[in-house]
Amino acid sequence: MDNSLNVRKALVTGGASGIGAACARALAARGAKVVVADVDAPGAAALADELGGTAWTVDLLDVDALAALSLDCDILVNNAGIQKVAPIEEFEPAEFRRILALMLEAPFLLIRAALPHMYANGFGRIINISSVHGLRASAYKSAYVSAKHGLEGLSKVTALEGGERGVTSNCINPGYVRTPLVEKQIADQARLHGIPESEVLAKVMLTESAVKRLVEVEEVASLAAWMASDDAGMVTGASYTMDGGWSAR
Repeated sequence: MDNSLNVRKALVTGGASGIGAACARALAARGAKVVVADVDAPGAAALADELGGTAWTVDLLDVDALAALSLDCDILVNNAGIQKVAPIEEFEPAEFRRILALMLEAPFLLIRAALPHMYANGFGRIINISSVHGLRASAYKSAYVSAKHGLEGLSKVTALEGGERGVTSNCINPGYVRTPLVEKQIADQARLHGIPESEVLAKVMLTESAVKRLVEVEEVASLAAWMASDDAGMVTGASYTMDGGWSAR
């Protein structure tokens, strides 16, 4: 049994499902005490019970409340996210601000709340679930691409500030992952590109990838668990692609 994280406390946002749930399971399997943070209270509670962890029902869009937080986690996984697919001229400004608040401002506030504890202990792991869209752009995703590009910059600044104090900060950059977030996009992508839903994977989502399949959540979680370990102490300020070769183009 791998107990390499048995003295660590991990906080995973968007932890009730998808990539977040997989990360929570992978960290718990290595001995970490996991806090499952999600707006979905029943989902967070169910997974926390399964893992012997703690549920934190939180609305990360309430940025004023986050500004007053103090966190005692050793590992912070910024994963919570939403998506909106629309041309810029039709993109509602309020929705643009909402996505940036959840996917850029909230990670900043959580990092800000966690760093004092990490600095005091001389150890911390900030793991930001970014995307290939943190490195590349796609049409109709102005808010998501903007938020992920911003998260990349935030992660690098955190790495520079935390480097001498035992805190690393990195991004994981998957392509399309088999999650409810991706499945919900298929109808919108079909409409915008004028193709049947059955053709979206091949003609839109996987067209740039050399490996023609979706990323599995367990693959992302495996990389996150390694980033959380002592073995990754010299890995910081990095962006690890898991995109089937998309960004190699």
